[in-house]
Amino acid sequence: QVQLVESGGGLVQAGGSLRLSCAASGRTFSNYAMGWFRQAPGKEREFVSVFSWSGTTYYADSVKGRFTISRDNAKNTVYLQMNSLKPEDTAVYYCAAHTYSGISSYTKAREYGYWGQGTQLTVSS
Repeated sequence: QVQLVESGGGLVQAGGSLRLSCAASGRTFSNYAMGWFRQAPGKEREFVSVFSWSGTTYYADSVKGRFTISRDNAKNTVYLQMNSLKPEDTAVYYCAAHTYSGISSYTKAREYGYWGQGTQLTVSS
């Protein structure tokens, strides 16, 4: 079992920056690829970024070049640095631990077995 707690959300103006954190407890954190997803009102949850257990990172096209994912295994924490924020980035952001054992693109929410409660990001124009 892995428990995940996100923090760092809030209200920011367009063009601003914010860093989300996700603290994990429970099973060995370093064994999991850790992802960030987001869900805007009325929309499906969508992939944002992932930091795989091997160190590879992937980003959704919509955030590439603006968001950076990182992790600190010593602190059991994964981060999402968000720069040049846009109103369309407004959503609840979730971190998740990837538990699927097959071939994966890491972009499908159903492949993640542990989720945090989410943190709200609102970007004003």
